[in-house]
Amino acid sequence: MVRSLRWLILALACAVPTWGPVFAQEPNAAGRIAIERPGEGEFVVDLAHLLSEEDKSTINLAAAELLRNKAAPLIVVTIPSMAAYGGGGMRIETFARFLFDQWEIGPATVAGENWNRGMLLLVSRDDRKARIELGAGWRRDHDATALRIMDEQIIPNFRTGQYALGIRSGVAGLDAMARDLQLPASQKVSRPWTTTEILIGIGVLGLAIFTIVSLARRGTSGWAWIFWGVVAAVIVAVVVAFLSSRGRSGRSSGYGGGSFGGGFSGGGGATGSW
Repeated sequence: MVRSLRWLILALACAVPTWGPVFAQEPNAAGRIAIERPGEGEFVVDLAHLLSEEDKSTINLAAAELLRNKAAPLIVVTIPSMAAYGGGGMRIETFARFLFDQWEIGPATVAGENWNRGMLLLVSRDDRKARIELGAGWRRDHDATALRIMDEQIIPNFRTGQYALGIRSGVAGLDAMARDLQLPASQKVSRPWTTTEILIGIGVLGLAIFTIVSLARRGTSGWAWIFWGVVAAVIVAVVVAFLSSRGRSGRSSGYGGGSFGGGFSGGGGATGSW
């Protein structure tokens, strides 16, 4: 009897730690987030009350124009915390992806062409996390640009408590990205060079020395000319690919559809914390 009781207590002790995580994840078993999707023509859901009416109007006007020009809906969502909407224990990447797919942000196709270029900017105030989630049509080609927008436009303002400015700056950056334009001036404070940047600088200096020595020893028949010829060919190929992508991105001009049309996340984007 005593031994049976001990085994029962031990079994209960082992089971208790597993109940908590299972219970915490239960509301998200189907990947549902308890936030109502905005209506067509609405691009801001400010549940954390970080934006003024003027801020919302400015964002809505910019997002509506971007949707017409590029068929790339930009939705901004602010929440007090992920736990408040069924995301307790979730990473913000998971929360944003579930929300993106649940709302089906962006048209899946435009004029018979696979499109899916929706964008979601999610800010979780109390979790001190933000996420840019991109539709699958962006592939992973714009992750670096999204990270720049997060690190240079959004997070520096959040760290000083200027949430509205950070969100507006993030919207401006995403608008520029969708239009293949140069990003707005950086809001990032000056910082020392990173190890990677120093190594790149050393590499460039080494190539310059190699070129000078090669030209001095062998003249125009040296390896330097072959090397720089290859570099020039790579640069030309990159420029041609860039111009081609700009041409493809312009096909959606004059789009008259809505923000929600079967789009789904491709897992790309960027995350920031403050």
